[in-house]
Amino acid sequence: MTVSDFRVRFAPSPTGHLHLGGARTALFNFLFARHHKGTFILRIEDTDRERSTQDSIQAIFDGLEWLSIDWDEGPFFQSKRLGMYQNTADRLLAEGKAYRCFCSPEDLELRRQEAVAKGQPPKYDGRCRTRTDNPGSPFVIRFKNPDTPEIVVSDLIRGNMRFNGNLLDDWVIIRSDGFPTYNFAVVVDDIDMKITHVIRGDDHINNTPRQITLFDALGAPLPRFAHIPMIHGADRAKLSKRHGATSVMAYRDMGYLPEALVNYIARLGWSHKDQEIFSRQELIDYFDLDKVGSSPAIFNPEKLLWLNAQYIRNAPSQDLAERVKFFLKPVNNPIDYIPPDTRPDLPRIVEEWKSRSRTLLELADAIHPFLDQEFTFSPEVLSKQLTQDNIPLLQAFLDQFEHTAEWNKPSLEHIFHQTGTRFELKLSQLAQPLRAALTGQHISPGIYDVLLLLGSRESIRRIKRAILIAGGQT
Repeated sequence: MTVSDFRVRFAPSPTGHLHLGGARTALFNFLFARHHKGTFILRIEDTDRERSTQDSIQAIFDGLEWLSIDWDEGPFFQSKRLGMYQNTADRLLAEGKAYRCFCSPEDLELRRQEAVAKGQPPKYDGRCRTRTDNPGSPFVIRFKNPDTPEIVVSDLIRGNMRFNGNLLDDWVIIRSDGFPTYNFAVVVDDIDMKITHVIRGDDHINNTPRQITLFDALGAPLPRFAHIPMIHGADRAKLSKRHGATSVMAYRDMGYLPEALVNYIARLGWSHKDQEIFSRQELIDYFDLDKVGSSPAIFNPEKLLWLNAQYIRNAPSQDLAERVKFFLKPVNNPIDYIPPDTRPDLPRIVEEWKSRSRTLLELADAIHPFLDQEFTFSPEVLSKQLTQDNIPLLQAFLDQFEHTAEWNKPSLEHIFHQTGTRFELKLSQLAQPLRAALTGQHISPGIYDVLLLLGSRESIRRIKRAILIAGGQT
């Protein structure tokens, strides 16, 4: 086998949103295929007619697209491949490797309860194996499980895993409605699509022995199996909603960058030396299954938030300016209506703020006052900074700003020096009331940067407004 022969697939069931575990499985398959210059296939396993929905299918597409996990073949839909499954089942029937079972659900449940009461495994007893009549009632098709005392799964992550083949029963491969069961359709598809490596969550381990016996019955070579450990919360329990959002698109809506989320989930169970931050190309270059651990990965939301902050800090400001637009709140009086020569430039604002923001939502909240002429002041700002006591200070700044010939950092520094001397205040004491007047916030970029971003006309207008509010006028 050459590296170009490697073929892997991501095969989600469309019964909900794309969650973190599914996204990581897709990513590992994608990175494995790209690393080995193989083929990555997307297959939608939508044969569960009661739970599969078009909305969930679209959610899978949306999540993969947002994460830039692109596929080479597909998407293939199992619901459109029913003829292939039926033909394969008919072949197994003709070869004596499957049979029709006419047992009713009521009979099956009764026998299951009897087996449990006797302390026996609650598996199908095979009574239709030798049945020759055709009662004309609904039937399923069962796979005739071979007599295999031990089934060995050679797993690329967990090593050899051994299963007692005698515990397997004659399982259903085609339901009475003509739809295939999961384990049957998966094997038929993997054979038809020439899948060489099955990389999936370890919640599928118990399915693997059944699938192996079916591969053998169909005379097909086994793919290599690699079962990825589950993702757990800090309490070591399986990741769920109580640990935070699990939907990929929920993280988009919370202002996470897709590059950061990809980086983070890649590191859930995989590592490369001590490196934490990876470019997309580095992930492709370094990823392989021999570096995937066998222990459950622990999801740490604080680590993800830290990583997202790193990506925001290092992203081009022009790019961030486009991304943050999605999160900006409606404005009362858009600053876009300010004359262009004094209007703040969004990429410049983002450049000043991005190192202080952990998510695009935080960034949007921080820069909102720079875009809205009529932003609101928080009660805390009103009570601590926009007070009667601070009106003389704000008025002093206003008087000097209105008579400043040049609006640049040296002239602003000169004004602050003069004002500080007059009021016997340090720079930080001067800046806080002015910062509140200009932005409505306690924290911002340096006060000179804020003034330069807003420009003289808008800065003067905002100080006048703040003085009126501090004096009890609105």
